[in-house]
Amino acid sequence: MQQQEIHNILERYFTANESTILENCSGYLHVQLSVDLDKLLMNRPFYWHYLEKTGGTPNPMQMSLITNPNQCSEEKKGEQIHFGSPRLHQILQSLKQLGTYIRLYEHIPKDDTFQSSALHPWLCINTKISYQCDRKKDMIISLGLNLITGEIIHEFHNMLLRKTVTPKIPDFCFTLSPLITPKSGLLRLENVIRSLIAEDDHQWAEDAYNRWQQDLRLLETFYEETEEKPESYHLEIEALKDQYEPKINVHIINGGLFYLKNK
Repeated sequence: MQQQEIHNILERYFTANESTILENCSGYLHVQLSVDLDKLLMNRPFYWHYLEKTGGTPNPMQMSLITNPNQCSEEKKGEQIHFGSPRLHQILQSLKQLGTYIRLYEHIPKDDTFQSSALHPWLCINTKISYQCDRKKDMIISLGLNLITGEIIHEFHNMLLRKTVTPKIPDFCFTLSPLITPKSGLLRLENVIRSLIAEDDHQWAEDAYNRWQQDLRLLETFYEETEEKPESYHLEIEALKDQYEPKINVHIINGGLFYLKNK
């Protein structure tokens, strides 16, 4: 992971979690943390516990991060962050809590006419499909469903990367009410994933089954003269099943609602 990639990830991370970026220049980020991110990142449980008991005014901390010392001017002070650093690891781990579901709006620049723009609701899920036997193959599938028209877009995440999104609805924009409920939308996307799996080539499963049977025959030769099979025999039978039995696991990594201009 390159330093510029880390900088871009952090920029999107803080913006998506409503933390104001006070300064953003080459190799440097200075951020006013939101209450949620302060609780998550700054390790101040006693402070927040006291504040909640007394009803005081929250005062979340600020954070300064240097993502590239070679580009950052010497007067900038902050915590150096790079791939493998504890702070970056902490932030990436927090995405498992914060990034499971998100709601974002496409940023629409203001124009002189002050015309309002309608934003269409899209349901997106990013899914990992794992083909597993004694070998493993993972695929990442990103699907987006228009909750008004029913249109489905593959590689939806890549399309989103070309857009500018914000956690707050832009000025002079309004959202259209979905005709398809998110629950129904998830079922539609689940059917798409099932179809993708069904249409795929599953020679890998047949090959795994053949290797399984070959090892079973080899195991039988070791015990063919034993009338009463010992416990070790049954354990090895189960171990071969765990190793070779073809499985398909589907795991939703994250998802969200995205309100986008219809194009």
